[in-house]
Amino acid sequence: MTTERPASPGPRPAGPGGPRPAAGGGRPPLPRFYARRKICTFCVDKVKHIDYKDVGRLRRFISDRSKMEARRKTGVCSKHQRALSRAIKRARILALIPFSPDHRMPGGGYAA
Repeated sequence: MTTERPASPGPRPAGPGGPRPAAGGGRPPLPRFYARRKICTFCVDKVKHIDYKDVGRLRRFISDRSKMEARRKTGVCSKHQRALSRAIKRARILALIPFSPDHRMPGGGYAA
C-alpha cells in the first residue's frame, strides 16, 4: 500500500483576499505609519552652548539605565549630539549625574 502525492496539484484556489498577485508584479504595500522626522530641540531653542551644569536638560537625554540616548531616538543633530555627550561626560565626572543607575551619593542618599 503506497500513498503517492500528485506531482502538481494545479493552481491554488483564491483565498479570502482574492487571488495572489504574480511574483514581482504590482506595487509594494504601503507602510502602516510614517515615522515623523525628529527635530533637534537645541536648534529650535537656538542654544549656542550646552551647559554641563544644566542637569535637568541633560537628564532628558539619558536613559533609565544611565546611558546616553542615541541620536536616532532623541532627534538631536550631530553637532549638538557631540556637545551633549561632552556635557554629560563632564557632569558625570563632577558627580552631577551618576555613572550607573544604582550609584550611591556621598551623603548616603541615592542619585535621583
